Amino acid sequence: MPMEFVNQNIMLVSIVVVSGLGLLFPLFMRPAGNSVNPGEATLLINREDAQIVDVREAAEFASGHLPEARNIPLAKLTERVGELEKFKDKPVLLCCASGMRSGKAGGELKKHGFSKIYNLAGGVDAWVGAGYPIKKGASKK
Repeated sequence: MPMEFVNQNIMLVSIVVVSGLGLLFPLFMRPAGNSVNPGEATLLINREDAQIVDVREAAEFASGHLPEARNIPLAKLTERVGELEKFKDKPVLLCCASGMRSGKAGGELKKHGFSKIYNLAGGVDAWVGAGYPIKKGASKK
């Protein structure tokens, strides 16, 4: 009898299954590290002196980034991880345009022994959307 219901209502069953999977998808796509919103990120920066690492490409970074952010593009993170060694046990806030690349960067830093990794949920777009300031121009070394 249950199979008969499924066969007669295949479209309805398909919609329920696809909807359920859509609700579960974000759980499996969580970036490595703790995800923080712009307000929580500000507290990390101000209270715990979190190091900000922007993993976007240089041109994206120059068009607008979080104040005091260091630019290390995701593609170069592995070769430049030594620049962050002294921050291994301190909070590191990772950001990109939307939060996807910084999530990957978090996984990479975790492999290198970093213990306090935070990902800016929604990236620089969320930061700007929340009304927080950005700086323009290239990174200071």
